[in-house]
Amino acid sequence: MNALNKTILDILKLIFFWLLLFDFGRILFSIHHWGELSNVGVGEWLMVFLYSIRLDLATAAALSTLPMVILSLRFVNKSKWLDRVFYLLIIIESLVVIFLVSGEINAYSEWNHKLTTRVFMHLSNPDEVFRTADLGMTIWFFIYSIIEIFFAWKIYKWLFIKEFSRSNSSILKRIGTSFLIFLISGSSFFILLRGGLQQVPMNTDFSCFSKDHVVNDISVNSIYYFAKSFLLFNRSEIDEFMPKIDSVEADQLVKKMYSYSKNHDQYIFNQEKPNFVFIVLEGWSGNAIGSMSETKGITPNFDKLASEGLFFSNIYACGGTSEIGNSSIFSGYPALPEISITMQSDKHRKIHTINQDLKNIGYNSNYLFSGDLKYGNIGSYFLDHGFDLVEDEKVFSAKLNRGKLNFYDSDLYALLIKKTNKLKQPFLQCAFTGSTHSPFDHPKKKNQIYLGAEQDYMNSLIYGDECLGEYFKKCKKQKWYKNTIFVLVADHGHPSPICEDPSSKLFFKIPFLIFGEPLKNEFRKKRIETLGSQADIAATLLYQMHGDLKRYPWSKDLLNPNVSQFALHTINRGYGWVTPTGNMIYQMDTRVFLENTFLGEKKNEEVKNCHAFLTQFYQHYKSL
Repeated sequence: MNALNKTILDILKLIFFWLLLFDFGRILFSIHHWGELSNVGVGEWLMVFLYSIRLDLATAAALSTLPMVILSLRFVNKSKWLDRVFYLLIIIESLVVIFLVSGEINAYSEWNHKLTTRVFMHLSNPDEVFRTADLGMTIWFFIYSIIEIFFAWKIYKWLFIKEFSRSNSSILKRIGTSFLIFLISGSSFFILLRGGLQQVPMNTDFSCFSKDHVVNDISVNSIYYFAKSFLLFNRSEIDEFMPKIDSVEADQLVKKMYSYSKNHDQYIFNQEKPNFVFIVLEGWSGNAIGSMSETKGITPNFDKLASEGLFFSNIYACGGTSEIGNSSIFSGYPALPEISITMQSDKHRKIHTINQDLKNIGYNSNYLFSGDLKYGNIGSYFLDHGFDLVEDEKVFSAKLNRGKLNFYDSDLYALLIKKTNKLKQPFLQCAFTGSTHSPFDHPKKKNQIYLGAEQDYMNSLIYGDECLGEYFKKCKKQKWYKNTIFVLVADHGHPSPICEDPSSKLFFKIPFLIFGEPLKNEFRKKRIETLGSQADIAATLLYQMHGDLKRYPWSKDLLNPNVSQFALHTINRGYGWVTPTGNMIYQMDTRVFLENTFLGEKKNEEVKNCHAFLTQFYQHYKSL
């Protein structure tokens, strides 16, 4: 076989090498998550290897580009250093692929979607990664990495271990041949990257064929998906992915949404300056709470509080991570796809937080978390906004037992009471729970009361609810209890037996409860179905305290009988829009609706409303 034919064959082998490695990763993923595929037939699973080919070829072409250049240059220079560069490129690229796939296999159970560059935020605090991952996840990561490295080495030896063929032609002929190889291979790779010669380039939607999102996630190439995510992560602006709508029309539509009369007489407190205790419930999904879903018996203590207080049962999280949840709750600021404002101090310092308004009327404010507040820049966010005291795991006794990520909820609540007892009234005391976060290593983890889908999470929720119940029993004995309003709200949703799809509307439904002695009798045992989001909590509470709602232009007062009902939430690389008449979910990179339940004229109307809100809100964010 002459050198030209051998080089062309080597380039084809490159593509084949990557295809084999991708499919091997899929097999490992499927084995690890076989329980989540129990309702999927073997035939449907096998279709993954057919529908994945186009994205796999595109990714293989991208990974093969630099090695292909080296193979082309061999015709010009016979030096073996080019062979060594080729080997090194394959090693580096293989390790990147292997580590991403192994990480995705382990992270999928918690995130319930493919690995994205959101991981960079976690990697900025490496200790957070290893503490969030339980021992089993860490071990499996290394096991899968070793297995894949062994597999990659075996197929590499099979394909490339022989000596590369070398051309003995003249230098001019070798240069011409090299250029020809580069031109033909480069053009072919470009076509593979586009997915063909069709007018619209390929995207991840080309690999999606099943009604089961896990099957689709297996089918979509992990490296391609991660790279597409990087295009968004690496941009401070997302203009390319934003919907196109006339700015004047968008402005008019948004003004209409907020044009309802702001004044009303629904004042719910019987005290002028009650204390406030905010409890941010880590990952408490509405679909796992008895008072919000068909799931019963998991949260009896919360359900009892909800039946006695003022319960908002139609509230949606703005995003899927804790730092977004906290900024939405305390700043009345919705979320944007792929953007976390807490990570951008130059911007978040220009928006307000609830404690700043309360401080103006004599309140002191404190925030307590049982883990590390470096994650998502949450600690700095609250310090920048004038909380008097922001404390995390460092203030807990080293003698206490703890989980990998944080101290247990029982110890958090015990310390919360001690610290609250020392506060001068009126106060705003906030606490952020953690035992319902992966790895769910609470003290009663071995006592699996709930068996079934998401059982580790569900059992952590049972534990968290027990701790919540004990906390309120102890609170009732404290002097400040009769003057205190408790605000309980989740930071975001979580996969539950009812809803595991992270791109579903139901995934984002969360609890919001106002409870306490200062609540007027007519607002106790009351359930409010007004639809809104976390971002509406700020305006709802500050209206009661006669705060300046102009500081919170994106927050709505849910107690106002005239309020417009809608909620914007973000999904992974996309966004959703919910109103009383339906919902839509749109993915930006594929530019397709994952769901749109609006009917008739409402379909176009609400899509336009959503796009108007999103674009105007994005412009506001950019102007900060």
